[in-house]
Amino acid sequence: MSKRQYDESDVRVRPGRSSRPRTKTRPEHNDAETAMVVSVDRGRWGVVLEEDPSTRVVCMRARELGRTPIVVGDDVSVVGDLSGKTDTLARIVRVAERRTVLRRTADDTDPYERIVVANADQLLIVTALADPPPRTGFVERALAAAYVGGLTPVLCLTKGDLADPDSFRAAFADLELPVLIAGRDDPIEPAQELLAGKITALIGHSGVGKSTLINRLVPDAYRATAVVSGVGKGRHTSTQSVVLPLPGGGWAVDTPGIRSFGLAHVGPEDVIRAFDDLNAAIENCPRGCTHFGPPADPECALDALTGQQHRRAMAVRELLVSLSVANPWD
Repeated sequence: MSKRQYDESDVRVRPGRSSRPRTKTRPEHNDAETAMVVSVDRGRWGVVLEEDPSTRVVCMRARELGRTPIVVGDDVSVVGDLSGKTDTLARIVRVAERRTVLRRTADDTDPYERIVVANADQLLIVTALADPPPRTGFVERALAAAYVGGLTPVLCLTKGDLADPDSFRAAFADLELPVLIAGRDDPIEPAQELLAGKITALIGHSGVGKSTLINRLVPDAYRATAVVSGVGKGRHTSTQSVVLPLPGGGWAVDTPGIRSFGLAHVGPEDVIRAFDDLNAAIENCPRGCTHFGPPADPECALDALTGQQHRRAMAVRELLVSLSVANPWD
């Protein structure tokens, strides 16, 4: 094992292997209750019960699950003391198959992928238009991770009072990427409507306004974070994602500040598969096509598309080329 400490959300990247959790359980656990993991801290998991989301229960992992990774957002089955009272402890006995997974690696050569959150419906990519200046590279990497993981990406722009959002949002127009303007002085209602009834993970660099947005969406967010993330330990860990309930229904996943977004687990065709029409088109590409276009791929089938399909294909190609600069998939 390397010097970097193994984390519950780390999964070894091996070709042909799945990072889906194991689901074995004992027959006597058939009456277990369904819950969602809202926090992880040093071998303890905070969960909310499906039948009573207001109840937070602290859990340990059942012995029969071995080292099965359990991450924030996982749907689990729990047994034991489910009262949520202080100093009580339940057990997680089953982890359901994940619907979506947001992953990243420390860099583009890291052999471990970190699961940021499971089962999120949307990925809100929070980017400031100034102070700090927006980084297209970060947005492109977040988009790739969302497409591959099955999440719907949404670009969220803050600090619109400092710069015009039109030029930056235009860079992603042909990807049909939804854009939300949600700075400190912008109305919060559009964000509330977008997140209502869904599980939305928020990511962003330090200083872009993610915490400000969280606090506007979730009244008393700091106090709520302490409740759901303490998991009986009396402290909040800033290195893990935390799930917060939205007043209008749905959940916001507050993720740690992103310093790097490695994509060692992502290849060109992984991104293209997120677009059904483009995925069908590349069936006609020659063997070994990287879909970068001429001169590297003079016979790439994406070039034969027309209209909006062609514009989107070229936008996806630009995304692939941008990612390849820092992450050559060869």
